[in-house]
Amino acid sequence: MSALGKPLPGHNAVQAFDVQRARQDFPILQRQVYGKPLVFLDSAASSQKPRQVMAAMTRMAETCYANVHRGIHKLSQESTDLFEQARTRVARHLNAAKDDEIVFTRGATEAINLVAQSWGAAHLKAGDEVIVSALEHHANIVPWQLLRQRLGIVLKVAPIDDSGAFLFEEFEKLLSPRTRLVAVTHVSNALGTIVPVEAVIRAAHARGIPVLLDGCQAMPHRRVDVQALGADFYVFAPHKIYGPTGIGVLYGKWERLMEMPPWQGGGEMIASVSFEETTFKEPPHRFEAGTPPILEAVGLAAALDYVEALGHEAVAAHEAGLLAYATERLSAIAGLTIHGTAPDKASIVSFNIEGAHAHDVGTILDRQGVAVRVGHHCAEPLMHRLGVPATVRASFGLYNTLEEVDRLAAAVLKVKELFG
Repeated sequence: MSALGKPLPGHNAVQAFDVQRARQDFPILQRQVYGKPLVFLDSAASSQKPRQVMAAMTRMAETCYANVHRGIHKLSQESTDLFEQARTRVARHLNAAKDDEIVFTRGATEAINLVAQSWGAAHLKAGDEVIVSALEHHANIVPWQLLRQRLGIVLKVAPIDDSGAFLFEEFEKLLSPRTRLVAVTHVSNALGTIVPVEAVIRAAHARGIPVLLDGCQAMPHRRVDVQALGADFYVFAPHKIYGPTGIGVLYGKWERLMEMPPWQGGGEMIASVSFEETTFKEPPHRFEAGTPPILEAVGLAAALDYVEALGHEAVAAHEAGLLAYATERLSAIAGLTIHGTAPDKASIVSFNIEGAHAHDVGTILDRQGVAVRVGHHCAEPLMHRLGVPATVRASFGLYNTLEEVDRLAAAVLKVKELFG
């Protein structure tokens, strides 16, 4: 039963996961906001960090931090070992074929820009087509628009239906002899729609077209096996999977990375430099110019350890229960419209309340201790497709509870009272 006495959809799935035990690992969840216990429903923007991640970063900073690679002193050697162990950890988590298929960037946005400005600039020309979808975050739109301005490529958009579901057959019709890349999200950050990426990849590869997947919203909710998927590129943001900010990950098939020239120049990415000529290292180092995010890589490794210890299946079942319950509770509120009702969704609920602007709703919810995200969620074209200027987005993580869903619903009813 819920805190309000209602039967729970997915109740058994939720009970299979010890959420109260997991919540103890997140100190911030103990605080109050405006005198009320914090309900954090903004994990799609950036998830909270468990003690284990912060401890790993602090331990390194306090005991062996130094710049990595090239140093012969012990601290540098120890830091380098931990940094490269983090690369190995990511490769194992993604089931990459080799560690060197993992490139550390300064964010998922930089990872997409790296592919666009390196692989794209080297392999695309005027008239070549890149296909994205109507679900994309700006980070998977703007880099291709910049390339369009520079090279004259054509950007095509795979449509969605009114529920936010990806229209695979319509996507397939866009594939043409001029298509050179498909770059789509794995899970929509604004609606939670899960794109049928396996089918997308099969259709593209059948025509010899490489595929890039934006996995930022998929990684926190499911186990991703890049070899099973077959994607040529896969990017994700560790800060959305309970890790630190300031670091991103680009997975690239080895043969794709070998096709790519350096994007940024500087230290570490070179084999040798003279004023006449520079030779570059092989991937991944040719793409990691300058001092990398050292502590952040160690924090990322700890975050992956943490999630794997909890179990992907248990976390996924818990979040599915939260999504089902939140959808039922919010759908029962008169005047509330949920945007994004595709059959296959991650634990994100976007909605609007009749007569109330999303920003007003977010402000009132905040005063009730409920933290949500409001706005266009860096997905303005998607908002235009939905016919709304903004939405209120509640996004759930492994630490959220059924009682917090009830708190959200009660706060929404408070909005209804204020706006009549």
